[in-house]
Amino acid sequence: MRTPSTAALASHPTPLGPLALAATDDALVLCAFDDREKAAARITRGGLTLVDADAAAPAQQRIIEEAGRQLDAYLGGRSRTFTVPMDLRLATPFSRTTVERLDEILPYGVTGTYAELAAALGRPRAARAVGTALGANPLCVVLPCHRVVGSGGRLTGYAGGVAAKRFLLDLEHGRTPAASL
Repeated sequence: MRTPSTAALASHPTPLGPLALAATDDALVLCAFDDREKAAARITRGGLTLVDADAAAPAQQRIIEEAGRQLDAYLGGRSRTFTVPMDLRLATPFSRTTVERLDEILPYGVTGTYAELAAALGRPRAARAVGTALGANPLCVVLPCHRVVGSGGRLTGYAGGVAAKRFLLDLEHGRTPAASL
């Protein structure tokens, strides 16, 4: 029998490249541009026992499949939101606080700088800490750290690379993103 501390890991193909998806019985805990080794390390460091997708419990499989459907709809321009249950247990407390508020502070189609996000979080001197927190976002794309840009609008630092960030921002701004990266 599975416990809440078990997470199933799968790879989901996207136009941005494969995304590592991991879920417990209750929620998505990872959506990242990590390879299998890095994803597994993040999961186990977060106190979860890793199982492969082919050994996933039905509840874990349903969450992974739903996350994949929602990612496909979002990346295909058919959806702007994610409703899959999420759990930020793999994030540090500051990273959790930072990424939980992203959609509220920077809704779909809106970008802001690291300094602006830090100020909105009540930490105006923490732009670098915000950047670090976003770099550790365990639910990339789903929690939109791609909406944060450098000063002057420069596309900087993104786990999936600058081309993936440009794709996501083009998509959200109504421009046709590159067909594939």
